Amino acid sequence: MQPALENAFDLLEQSLIRYEGRPVGTIASSDPRAPAENYLDCFIRDFVPSAFIFLLEGRSEIVRDFLQLIVELRGQQDQMEGQQPLPGVLPASFKVRRRADGHEEIHADFGDRAIGRVAPVDSMMWWILLLRAYVRSTGDTAFAHSVEAQRTLRQIMSVALQGRFEVFPTLLVPDGSFMVDRRMGVYGHPLEIQALFFAALHAVRELLPETDENAWIRDLAARRQSVLADYVRRYYWLDIARLNEIHRYQTEMFGTDVDNILNLYPESIPDWVPDWLPDDSGYLVGNLGPGRMDFRFFANGNLLATIFGLARDGQGERILSTFEQRWDDLVGQMPVKLCYPAMVGKEWHLMTGSDPKNPPWSYHNGGNWPVLLWPFVAAALRVDRRDLAERALEIAARRLHVDQWPEYYDGRHGRLIGRRANFHQTWSATALILAERFLHEPAALAKLGLGPAEVS
Repeated sequence: MQPALENAFDLLEQSLIRYEGRPVGTIASSDPRAPAENYLDCFIRDFVPSAFIFLLEGRSEIVRDFLQLIVELRGQQDQMEGQQPLPGVLPASFKVRRRADGHEEIHADFGDRAIGRVAPVDSMMWWILLLRAYVRSTGDTAFAHSVEAQRTLRQIMSVALQGRFEVFPTLLVPDGSFMVDRRMGVYGHPLEIQALFFAALHAVRELLPETDENAWIRDLAARRQSVLADYVRRYYWLDIARLNEIHRYQTEMFGTDVDNILNLYPESIPDWVPDWLPDDSGYLVGNLGPGRMDFRFFANGNLLATIFGLARDGQGERILSTFEQRWDDLVGQMPVKLCYPAMVGKEWHLMTGSDPKNPPWSYHNGGNWPVLLWPFVAAALRVDRRDLAERALEIAARRLHVDQWPEYYDGRHGRLIGRRANFHQTWSATALILAERFLHEPAALAKLGLGPAEVS
């Protein structure tokens, strides 16, 4: 383990991005053969595990400078296809460029340079959660209460809490607006966004002072958090009892006093689900909408829901039990598979558009992602399954260092290094560091705000 950790720390140091002489982030990958130019960017979601490590190591100034820089970059929003993004939308990434005269410039990407031109929704949520982690680790409430930080928080909430033409408490987002950033049929209300939204709502109530100006946001955030929790815990949850309920649903029912309020069709249950779902376990489905339930198992959403308490008492334990009983499918030879099962055949053709980067059991379509090691370990520790956390860490430590820290792995059980994976991927290395730290210092979870949020 020690050589792997030392190499991971070396990679983290090499990945630092400096602006005006100060480190302000980390590049996604230091692989010189990385095919895409934006792997030299600092992505907000990618930087989060790096930032957690810096906070635990007492290097909080890097995190503060990053948070401040993201606030300043909001002014770089350009129109996308003639439409100006909302002021609360934060960039997906940024990079530092040096001009011929030696002057440094920072360029932010709000989705205008991204494949598919999708603005990231999770960047807003991760910025809030990282701000809370910074405040909890340092006690620097003055920074969180600064004019610009408070304005950013209010603007993000004005985007997330605005009224829309829907009756659900979940947050509606476009396809490709979070970690699954390619066409994967998760448009609408994906679980990962709901887990981040839930945690961000709680964090905002912690970060916004109790003033008249903030009263409406704090009140609305509290009420939205409560109804969101009730909705996800009831309607996203799937176990054998719930599956039998859906299997016997009547459809086309009108009125308020009906069981099948979303008009789910029993015929929509995929063939693989009844035999795959363990008797005494369960999980939160990947997406939910009128007439539509996405039965796929999305690991990050389930793990974040467990960490932040969106999964109610008992559900988190059963989610980890599903990992345990379907270990070969969900963990295999490299923690953790992002999505199970993969789309294949005609489904893959229609849902992904025959995406050449997303073939079955690769990349986001059933690939294994080492970065998910840290939320897996955090979630396992939250429900007192240290044995599963240690088992996953042992697998990762055995391979990642030797394989040169790949971005992702391919195959049903993650045995193959990803066909198009970059090496020296920063968040693959930081995931190992964090997982090891969490196992040996459980108090680190609370220090970073990685714990259940109270629902009032």
